Parts: sequence; structure tokens; C-alpha cells
Amino acid sequence: MLSAPSGLAARPNILFILVDDQSAFDLKMYNPKSTLETPNLDKLAKEGMVFDGAYHMGSSMGAVCTPSRHMIMCGRTVWHLPVSPWGAKTSPPNLEQNTMPAVFNRAGYATMRTCKMGNSYEAANKLFTVRRDATKRGGDNESGSTWHGDQVMNYLNERAATKDTERKPFLIDFGFSHPHDTRDGRPELLAKYGATNHTDPNTPPSEHSKQPPLPDNYLAKHPFDNTHIDVRDEVEVSGVWKHRDEASIRNEIGRQYACSENIDIQIGRVLEKLKEMGELENTYIIYTADHGISIGHHGLMGKQNLYQHAWRVPFIVKGPGIQAGSRVEGNIYLLDILATLCDLAGIQAPESNEGTSFKPVLEGQKKVIREVLYGAYAGGSKPGMRTVKQGDWKLVQYEAPDRGVKETQLFNLAVNPEEYLKEHGRKEPLQTNLAADPAHAEKLKEMQALLLSEMRRLEDPWRFANQPGDDLPAPPPPAAKGANKKKGEKKKAEE
Repeated sequence: MLSAPSGLAARPNILFILVDDQSAFDLKMYNPKSTLETPNLDKLAKEGMVFDGAYHMGSSMGAVCTPSRHMIMCGRTVWHLPVSPWGAKTSPPNLEQNTMPAVFNRAGYATMRTCKMGNSYEAANKLFTVRRDATKRGGDNESGSTWHGDQVMNYLNERAATKDTERKPFLIDFGFSHPHDTRDGRPELLAKYGATNHTDPNTPPSEHSKQPPLPDNYLAKHPFDNTHIDVRDEVEVSGVWKHRDEASIRNEIGRQYACSENIDIQIGRVLEKLKEMGELENTYIIYTADHGISIGHHGLMGKQNLYQHAWRVPFIVKGPGIQAGSRVEGNIYLLDILATLCDLAGIQAPESNEGTSFKPVLEGQKKVIREVLYGAYAGGSKPGMRTVKQGDWKLVQYEAPDRGVKETQLFNLAVNPEEYLKEHGRKEPLQTNLAADPAHAEKLKEMQALLLSEMRRLEDPWRFANQPGDDLPAPPPPAAKGANKKKGEKKKAEE
């Protein structure tokens, strides 16, 4: 059984590590074919618990990071956030006072944060007692992930200099700006993966034998408009742009891997420091990403879709009482993190929290905390995309009347974990979209009913044409682009 020790000084430390744009399939623990080397994460997984079913709930905007990071901080569902279409109505006033830093500050924790700037929850971020934020996506120590590692190392060195009796337990929000683009990796790591920081949109990058292979579900083009196929991530990522040729995709994956390995190096530095300080054994370490990423999967580049490579996230937990080398499905959302951290620390979760603690999973008492998972993307034309998953079955619906989009996908993930489409040309009859297969008509109907149930339960503000309207009022229009930007400031939207 996991239980928080009694007394403030005996409470566990928490090191929460969040990377920006990483598919679970980048890591060997999820994809044995991956050539990415992450020895420190591999060790963390070997000594802790790996979750096969961890997801972000979705986004109402192209900048998927923003609602994801709000959900992490406040533990509320995607349509109940300050940045949701109903913002003012669906989130309580002064919500920032019930977010991760505020709750742990009141509980007597020392709170520290380093991460990127922007596309996040600023009202919560500024409540960390020590905050050292900057966006660092460059290829050297000062402009890249090493900088974020240095901030945590400096904080721990300052902590080590205090007397043991004066030390509070800590909550460190250890965030990175990579591997989100622009993926300017360290030169030696780029060389390791055969990658270059390609800057010419008119020519493909050079091919190299060391570049990672294409994903198994690679396509040169997504077969249909997914309601936001022209989003920034699909047309403007430096190094790829609209190209989906093999050279461009393999080079970009190489850049992604170079940035991810540097993150692993920084995590190793911090874990070694905690061990040296004698604090590692009393520290819960959580590693995850704010969402996944495509980079060639299904002919896509970004995170604005609901395939497993974008909806699912890597998730590892190590800490006191967690069985080493364990693996679970979990069926957790990122919004469950706040409730879980509170549970582990013996703190009452705030009333505004809607997440569920997965401490019973960490204890080995449960394999999952929910049977049904829901995902949404409505950053482009509405209603956009929705998905629901139960067991091995997954439904995805797409609809955008203004773009003539109306598509349905049904996958059996037990036999089609890559979500192959007919364009992939697989011979196994179940390794494709089964939505139009008469043999699965009843399963399709069942999953569509389940999706509607989840949309109602979570107060999704839109409906598809094949669903009851439920007399929903029209959601308020989105704010005009650049409305909150200073006059003359160049807009750089993370869409």
C-alpha cells in the first residue's frame, strides 16, 4: 500500500516532468522498433510503472498545449476550463487558487517550476514560489533543454545548502520546451540520428543511413480533410512544411529524437543529484508529455488529430511503494494528475477538481480507473473530431459542414494498433477502418451511442449530424486572432 508518511517533513517529494509534443511511440518501451536512446527513462521504467493507457482529453483550439496544460494544473475536464468555449460559465471564479502550485503551497510544500513560456496556464504558473520559465528550443546549452536542466540543478544545489530541519518537501514542475518544433538539436545528437536543421522549403533534406525509419503507418498524405488539415502544424513546421516525402519525414524524426535524447540527459542529471542528496527514495517521479505528435504517421505532422500517436501520451511513475518493472493499462487522463499528487501527499484535492486519483493503480489494487475514454478536437471547423474508446474498440468521427467533411472510423486496436487505413494496403481484413463493414454494424452503432453518452456527460457544446441536437445553445464565437497581442507584435501561434 502507498501512503503518505505522517508529519510535514516526512511527506514525499514530487518531481513532475512534462515534455512538449512527444508520442509514446517515440520511446522503446512503447515501440521496440524506435531507434531513440533514452537510458534514463528506460531505467525509470525498469524501476517504476509504465502506463499503456494514458491520454489527454482534447482541445477546443489549435494550440493543443493550452487546454492540456490547463487540465494538468486544475484537474478539470476539457469543456470546463477557463479557455473552453464556455469558459466563464464552466469554470469557477479564481480557479487558479485551486491549481497545483496553490494547493501545494498551502500544504507547506516548496514549489518550483521551469518550463516554456506561453500556450499554458499563466495564472497558475506564476503561483510557483520559484519560477524560472523561458522558451528554449535551440541547439546549444543556453538555448536548449540543458537550460531547463540547469534551473532544476541550481534549485537543488540551493536546497542542499539549507539545513535538513529547514527543508520543506518539494514539488518541482520540471518542464521542457522541446521536442516541440523548431527541433534544433545539439550538433552531436543530430549527427547521431543523421539529421540536419533543414531550412530550405523548396528542396528535401539529405538522406542518411542513421536517420530513424518511417513509422509503420506512414502515408505520403492523409486520405481526407480531417476538419483542420490546414492548421499551422500541417503546413508551416520549419524543416517539413507541407512535404511528406521520406527524406523530410525521416530527417524530422531524427531531429525529434536528438531533442528527446537531450531531455533524457537532463533528467539523468537531476535524478543523480537527488540520489546524491539522499532525497531520491522519498520522491515520486512522473514523466509524461502534454500530448502526442504525428511526424509522418497517417500523413500528418501535428497533434491536431485523435489517432493514438497524438491522443495518447507516454506515462511513467516511480516512487515509494511502486512495484519495479510493473506495467498497467491505467486508462488515465492527464487531468487526473492533480488528484493523484494530492492523494500521494496526503492533501485534500480541491473541490473544483474533476479528475480521479489513480493511486489505486499505483498501489496495484486496480488495473484501470475507468472503462471508457473520450477525446475531442475542435480547433478547426466545428464540430470537428471526437473519439471514444472502450476495451479494444475505438470510434473516431469527423464533421465539418463548411468543408464538406463527414467521416467515420472504427478500429479494433487489438488487431490494428497502428490504426491502418485502406491506403496502407494491409492484407489482414481487420487491419483497416471497419466503419463501413456490415459485419461490424452493431459495434459501430454501440460505439456511436457510447460517444453521444460521453459528449452529454462531459457537456460537449457540439453535436454531429447523426446525433440529437439536445437543444444546445450556440457556443460563443472564438476570440479574434491576435486579440490579446500587443499592437505590432508578430503572432506565433502554437497550433
